[in-house]
Amino acid sequence: EVWKVSGHLDAFTDPLIECKLCHQRIRADNNNEIKEHEKSHKEKNIDWTKPKSFNLMTEVFLGVTEPKQKAYLRGEITQGVFVNFQNVVDSSRVKIPFGIAQIGKAFRNEITPGNFTFRSREFEQMEMEYFIKPDNEEGQKLFDYWKNERLNWYVKLGIKKENLHLRDHEENERAHYAKYATDIEYNSPFGWKEFEGIHHRGDWDLGRHKLTYKDSDGKEEYTPWVIETSGGVDRAALFFLIDAYYEENDRVILKLHPNIAPYKVAVFPLLANKEELVKKAREIYQTLSRKFYVSWDDRGNIGKRYFSQDEIGTPWCI
Repeated sequence: EVWKVSGHLDAFTDPLIECKLCHQRIRADNNNEIKEHEKSHKEKNIDWTKPKSFNLMTEVFLGVTEPKQKAYLRGEITQGVFVNFQNVVDSSRVKIPFGIAQIGKAFRNEITPGNFTFRSREFEQMEMEYFIKPDNEEGQKLFDYWKNERLNWYVKLGIKKENLHLRDHEENERAHYAKYATDIEYNSPFGWKEFEGIHHRGDWDLGRHKLTYKDSDGKEEYTPWVIETSGGVDRAALFFLIDAYYEENDRVILKLHPNIAPYKVAVFPLLANKEELVKKAREIYQTLSRKFYVSWDDRGNIGKRYFSQDEIGTPWCI
């Protein structure tokens, strides 16, 4: 019922076409993939079927007896916030404006998964729903604010600014719930690709779930509007790695920002057969380990240890 009310069963779709020659199915809005597919057939003329709407919700069937009940894996994690909106307001006594952030799994019946972890049928999302008063001026102001905040968050964590841009959606490409929508896109090896969306959802969700907000003195009651930030964790991780990857002669270097590096520092005893050096190195390792993730490495020669830490993005070595 949640997915019916939210509009996903009717409108959560992608356009699908099928090659009449080999019957492979491709998204009709992916011109690059269509061209590549046509090249794969070399000199043959290809006819495509007319575009059809393909629902991205993943069906499952539940129950111990037949007929089983049809249900759906969640196509987005957002709806969990909306159906619990009243619980959050009542239990935490928050006042508008306020946000609810979450992270979790989502599932989509993608037509063409690919590009490593970029497009997959099971993935991790990180989202925030920010609830505001229903006011056009305030809505536009906060929509613009969160666009810049989210772009700068990636820059602060190390992605080069020249590899990022904001792209506003045209009216005919917005999701069914969006008044306005903007994507953060990364200049990947396979083109500019979206990995986070900022959406002005208006009162689409709370309105359809028939939920309202009453201020603390009870004088005003209304259906809040929602500004959403919705990012793909898998996509972000992929782009952080791509952006940090360098090759320098025979060295592979992962230049991760210290805040997202798995190990913050590595400690090497310079000579394994010098007891006083090993002892001092252990002391340093144990002291730092109280506050940081620290790697201990006493294998092989010192140069290979540096190479190893370069490859996993460790910022500092001692």
